[in-house]
Amino acid sequence: MRRQTGSPIRLRRAMVIMASASGNTVPAIARLVQGDEDAIREVIHRFNEIGLACLDPRWAGGRPRRISEDDEAFIVEMARTRPQALDQPFTRWSLRKLCDYLAHNRGHRRVGVSRERLREFLHHHKISFQPTKTWKESNDPQIEAKLARIEHVTSHFPDRVFVFDEFGPLTIRPHLGASWAEQGHPDRLPANYHKLCGVRQFHACYSVGDDTLWGVVRARKSADNTLAALQSIRRARPDGAPVYVILDNLSAHKGWKIRSWAARNKVELCFTPTYASWANPIEAHFGPLRTFVVAGSNHPNHLVAIRALHKYLRWRNANARHPDVLAAKRRERARVRSERQHRWGQTAARAA
Repeated sequence: MRRQTGSPIRLRRAMVIMASASGNTVPAIARLVQGDEDAIREVIHRFNEIGLACLDPRWAGGRPRRISEDDEAFIVEMARTRPQALDQPFTRWSLRKLCDYLAHNRGHRRVGVSRERLREFLHHHKISFQPTKTWKESNDPQIEAKLARIEHVTSHFPDRVFVFDEFGPLTIRPHLGASWAEQGHPDRLPANYHKLCGVRQFHACYSVGDDTLWGVVRARKSADNTLAALQSIRRARPDGAPVYVILDNLSAHKGWKIRSWAARNKVELCFTPTYASWANPIEAHFGPLRTFVVAGSNHPNHLVAIRALHKYLRWRNANARHPDVLAAKRRERARVRSERQHRWGQTAARAA
């Protein structure tokens, strides 16, 4: 919708054009519209050049732009580049340091920009100040084969795929968290504590098809505890058909006792590559455990902590997602991976 302030201008210009087309002289038109003769001639000349588009003069106020689009692209590129790659003696940019570098760059391009304008450029291009994250590169020679097998079973047999991993260590101490509270009056936990109860490990099992999570808290990781968890997974599908278990490539997960039991009970162990725990689907479900059960807690002993953990698991499984929703999400993720032409879990490009 056009602004109402532009209507009188359009009307006066239209009257000038119509009066000129009727053969009136410029002084006569000026008296008719009560305007300046030079302005009348300008309107007539613009009509002869661009036609009816002259009814909208499209005036732009303010000084010309000092920073071009190429300069803006250069600023964004420098902000995304690590300072060390530009021979600067620091690991990250601040707005002041980046402004100084852009203004005194020894290269071919120098851009003078204020810190506030720089902040606007970065906000416009969705560049924000974020913590650095790390990752480990897998040195497993069978990484491609293992990832391909995990992707195959999760795509073709989701109802018979299970996941196992340990979540821990679980300690008895006040854990920092977050909660809704009155401004200036946050919930507080004691800062003095003694670790007198030792640590525990939650041996978790997850059903990909049913979206259910269960497990047992043990004193430590061991092959016997892993075998007990795998046996609970086998009991979840008592029909005797093959099941597939995805688990990390740890020594406590692949002893001869576990391998022989798996072969007898039609359980295929799909190990993730070394330093590639992100390929384990259960990792995405440990985050809510840490956020809603561990963070913000101050349990007196492991018994109380274990009860709280299992209470959350009962609530979570009672509110599990519908199987049709899970299937639709798997199809959508597969479509996105196919379009991007890279396997799930892997980054498209490394950080600069």
